[in-house]
Amino acid sequence: MIRPMDEFFSGRKLYGDDFTPQEIEAWYRDEQEGYASLSHNDARTPVYVYHYLNWLHGFRHLPGHDFADVLGVGSAFGEEFTPLLPRIKSLSILDPSDHYVRERIHGVPVRYVKPSSSGMMPFPDQTFDLITCLGVLHHIPNVSLVMSELFRCLKSGGYALVREPIVSLGDWRKPRPALTKRERGIPALLLDELIVKAGFRVVQRTECMFPALARVFLKSGILPYNNKLLTRLDRFFSLLTRRNLLYHRQSFLQKLGPSSIYYVLTR
Repeated sequence: MIRPMDEFFSGRKLYGDDFTPQEIEAWYRDEQEGYASLSHNDARTPVYVYHYLNWLHGFRHLPGHDFADVLGVGSAFGEEFTPLLPRIKSLSILDPSDHYVRERIHGVPVRYVKPSSSGMMPFPDQTFDLITCLGVLHHIPNVSLVMSELFRCLKSGGYALVREPIVSLGDWRKPRPALTKRERGIPALLLDELIVKAGFRVVQRTECMFPALARVFLKSGILPYNNKLLTRLDRFFSLLTRRNLLYHRQSFLQKLGPSSIYYVLTR
């Protein structure tokens, strides 16, 4: 099927969300080990680089009670849960890769489950008190279906944390360094619409990940989103430039804006 690309790069339509089952299956095969195969994903040294970003924009907005059943969608090594582990009674991770499977995360038992290529999740309705889906949906073609599945699997009164890039991540028709074959960002306005359409209530919505700032510090070997001061500085610059919602950013000036949005959602 030939699709006009202008409507996708303009941000008016999400590429992949109307794919046929055959196209979705091909996408799934490409992405199944895509992230795990990137050079920075060494199973011997699982370094998680977003701990303070998660606290500032996500974890601090959660209620203070324990979580009986928690799901991490595409959570890989599960390191994102490290600050919450004392409050988690049961942890499941839905991930297609065999690369990350382990029995425990810092002593806490974890159950790994493989997703279906269709996007349907193998869990009963309202199973989880907390779901995280951080930087995962842009690896998936049929985002609207998966968003509805997140809502279906969340208990009434439960919370979901979602973070996604809102820029195209370049031209996904060509190989891009440090990116998988299929990943592409989700336009901000479309992401907002998908969340509301699925049925979620938005508790907190925060623009974040100002690319110029992160690039400077990463070159110096500093992990900006594990640093309290730098993450707050990132928040400041993202707020300052939040009106830049251009999806396919090519020039330097076009790239001066937040590249992601972090949501705290509830049902």
